[in-house]
Amino acid sequence: MPATAEAPPVTGEAAVPQTTPAGVPDVADLPTEGCVTVTEAAVAEVRRVIAEQALPEGSVLRVGVSGGGCSGFSYALGFDDSVDESKDEVFAQHGQVVAVPYKCGPHLDGTVIDFYAGVEKRGFTFENPNARNTCGCGSSFSA
Repeated sequence: MPATAEAPPVTGEAAVPQTTPAGVPDVADLPTEGCVTVTEAAVAEVRRVIAEQALPEGSVLRVGVSGGGCSGFSYALGFDDSVDESKDEVFAQHGQVVAVPYKCGPHLDGTVIDFYAGVEKRGFTFENPNARNTCGCGSSFSA
């Protein structure tokens, strides 16, 4: 079963980013493949959160891992207004700029990030082929 991270409560339609903040490469100039795959449903939710939180259009989705959680590592999703291409793998999926720190690549390589909205739960899911074990809450893993 994929791991799940609870999404922030948001409502309303998300605006599709039209501009790129300074410090972020243009979507058209980026590769469309990276160490993770972000589904169209996940990108739609990311855009909805960006609009709901009034973040700058073109904000970067930052994906990473941090130490902690029940199993050793926790997934981290956040937003940024710049990238450092010497430290981050930067790519675009479904028009969304995504940045993954190179140091997180070995833990995330091949991971699919999706968004699930059902009656019983709602949140981002992570299908990580590198995870040996995941915890019951679904937000942490061991590699």
